[in-house]
This record gives sequence, structure tokens and C-alpha cells, in this order.
Amino acid sequence: MDQATPASPAMTFSVLASTAPVLAPRVGKLAIPGRKTLATPHHVPLTSRGTVPHVAHDVMRDHTEINSLYAGLEDFIAKKQAPVYKTPAADHESPLKKFICVAEDMPLILGPRRFPPITCPPANTSASIALLTSIGFTQLSAHDYVKAVQKLRPDIAVGMVDLANKQPGSKRRGKMVDRTHAWTRDALEQLYGDAVPEQEKSKSAYFAPVLPLDNAQQSLYLDDLESEFRWDISGLALYQSASLGFVPESLAHLPRLLFSEPETPHTILRDVSLGADLLTTPLQGAASDGGIAMEFTFPAPAALQESKSEPRPLGIDLWTGDHTTDTSPLGEECACYACKNYHRAYIHHLLLAKEMTAWALLQVHNFHVMDTFFAGVRGSIQRGSFEQDVEAFARVYATSMPESSGKGPRLRGYQLPANGPEQRRGKPKAWGLLDDAKQKFAEAQSEIATPDTDASGLEEHGFAERLESSLQQ
Repeated sequence: MDQATPASPAMTFSVLASTAPVLAPRVGKLAIPGRKTLATPHHVPLTSRGTVPHVAHDVMRDHTEINSLYAGLEDFIAKKQAPVYKTPAADHESPLKKFICVAEDMPLILGPRRFPPITCPPANTSASIALLTSIGFTQLSAHDYVKAVQKLRPDIAVGMVDLANKQPGSKRRGKMVDRTHAWTRDALEQLYGDAVPEQEKSKSAYFAPVLPLDNAQQSLYLDDLESEFRWDISGLALYQSASLGFVPESLAHLPRLLFSEPETPHTILRDVSLGADLLTTPLQGAASDGGIAMEFTFPAPAALQESKSEPRPLGIDLWTGDHTTDTSPLGEECACYACKNYHRAYIHHLLLAKEMTAWALLQVHNFHVMDTFFAGVRGSIQRGSFEQDVEAFARVYATSMPESSGKGPRLRGYQLPANGPEQRRGKPKAWGLLDDAKQKFAEAQSEIATPDTDASGLEEHGFAERLESSLQQ
């Protein structure tokens, strides 16, 4: 590959405020021609088969500030000749965006697997990874993934990475590094290499994966990212916050996408403090599923910082009965669509009725809370008060999300564990209630006289007494 002339797409990332190139919070701007500009740090909404759970596309467009999406290829390739590959699109359009009906100016990030991923059998090979489609486990080869990127033309493609389901041993770690290195090298050659005609080079920005391993274990791979691959990669994809410390200063100008599963906003603030630019935050989706309306702001309001009261909860459980007649909005001074048009009592009623609108309204609210949270984070970094604001936030708010007291919506298929003897079912067996009836019926049978019962048998079953009783009635 020609290292003198970058062949990467026209995506740009500029750092607007930072105290250090690595391991420090920073504000940036990620711009892709013809797409919405992303202010960082920011969260990346996760999709299920191309859609944000509970939120229809028109609701997302009209009542949320969602300005980017992440999709996993495994959501769309259940069949060998997947319909997504047959979607007609012009040369400047993305067939994947057309297939999932997303506006062309919405930045779309594509990875091999959905996030959070469902655990697959340890079946990764030197040429492929295991994934879970709607019809079961299958293999996705590195070659096929690159072909998918070329066909579907996402704005950002996350490189294929060999991840282990559990703590890997030394041999497994070596395989992880070797495979990921080879897949990254081959993908860059096929997408942007010198042998690819100029008009056929991919316009998708490529985010190279960084393994969740120690720096020394992947030092050769990181060295190649820094030297051999640096002209063709447009960003880094990391799978644990500790990996942010392994980013070389020569690659500090690249945006960092952290695939994280924070349990609280406190964890998000820690990841931002280490230099994460884009973060996955399944937190708000999990809260919506549990009937929790998130309620926190950053920086914490001054009045709360001065208060000596107990830490405030990070959310409200809408399942509890004290919301039956509560006509206040989900959040104090919240300006989201749900809070401006509905109240807690109504959403509490919808939850009890298992009405899907409840989770849609909660999702709209929780995304607004998260958008406002990250806007406050960016403002705090630019003011230079981020560290003090984080400390104040920790004093004001509880350290864990509230527990849900109700049952969430019906589980989607991929949320269920893989088939096996220990598989947990989303709902109890409906026919389990018949077991008691069957037992009672068997007991009743023993008290009923059969047609061939003789006089002594009738007398034993109390036939005369029952007949007399029925006649009297």
C-alpha cells in the first residue's frame, strides 16, 4: 500500500478541546460528506434488525435527536442470498440504508455482530467468526464480510475481530492477535489497496479493531496499525476501556469507538475521562425495557450539589403503585416529547396493560436524557471543569440504577440464550397451569363410578346419597 497518499475516505475528525492526546477527555467533531456531523463524545444508538427497539422511524425522526446508528451484519444474513444484497440503490446510496429505510444523511456504522452480542459456540476459525442469525448459528468469513461492506456501503465499517467468550489462555490470545491482524491487513488491501481501481475503492471509513488484551500481547499488531496501516484506517474500535491506554500518540488523531456496556452514567463518565469519543450505551434501552424512566443531568444541578440529602436515584420505576394518580412528567423540566404530552400515571397504566406505547414513550424519554447528558459532558470538557463536575455528579446521584419491579416487554428472539438444557425461557410455559387441573381430574376420576361397576361399587361411591341429594335439589 502506498503510504505517501492516504487512500481512506473523506471522513474527517477534528479535536476541538483536550488536555492531552491520550487518556484524557476531549471534545471533537466527526464529519462525513453528506451526513449529519457528530459532536463527540456521544453515544451511538444500537439497532435490532436496523431499527432502534420500540422506536419507529417516523418517531425517531420527529421526536428524538438520534443522529447515528449501529447495525450488525448478522441481523440481515439469515439466508445465503440475503434480500439486503438485492436492494436497488444508486452508486452514491447505501443499499443497507435503503433496506432499513434510514435517511441517507444518517451516519450508519456496520459491524459483523450486533451489540451486545449473543454468546456463540467457540467456533471462530482462522478465516471466519461464529454469529447468530434468526435461523441459528453460522459462520461469517472475513472475505464475505469485506464483500458485504463493499455491497452495502455503510458510512463506517468496523473491522472483524476475533473475540473469546471467556477469559482466553495464552495460546488463544495469540490466535486472537494473529487472526485480527490478518483480517485487518486483508480487508484494507481489498477495500483501499493499490490493486483496487480508483473508482472501485470503498468509500466506507474503516475502524480498525483493538483487542481487549494487554498492550504487550498485541504490540506487533499495534505497531502495524501505527506504521503500515495508518494511512488506510479512519478510526479505532475498542472493546474495553483499558484499551484506551494502548492507543499510540501517533494515532491519537483518530476517533475512538468504544463498544461498552456501562451499567450507570458514572461508568460512562469514566470512559469519557479516558478519551472515548463514541460509546455504545445499552443502558437506556435496558432501562426502557424495565419500565425505568432515567432522571439525571450532567453537570448535576447546583441546588442538588449544595443539598445534604441522600443520593438521588438515577431513574424512576414506573411500575410501582404510587404513580397511579401521579400527573407529573417523567422528568423534572424535561423537554422530551413524552414529558410534554403525557404523565407518569398514563405510562404506569400502559405498562400494567402491557401496551407497547409505554416502552416507546420511555425509550423516547431515555434517549433524550442521554442526549442531554452527553451535551452536558461536552460543555463541561470545553469549560475545563469536567473533573470537578464528575466528582459532584458522584456525590449527588446513586451509584446504581433502580431495580425494576415489573416484567419487561416480550423478549426478542436473539435476546434468548442459545438452545440448551439450561436455556432460560422468556415466558413461563402457558400449559404449566394444566398440570394442576390434570391432577385434580385424576383424583376426581377415582371417585366416579364406571358403567361396569356393580351394586357394591355404587354403594362404595355413595351413589344412593348423591342421587337423593340431586333429586332434592
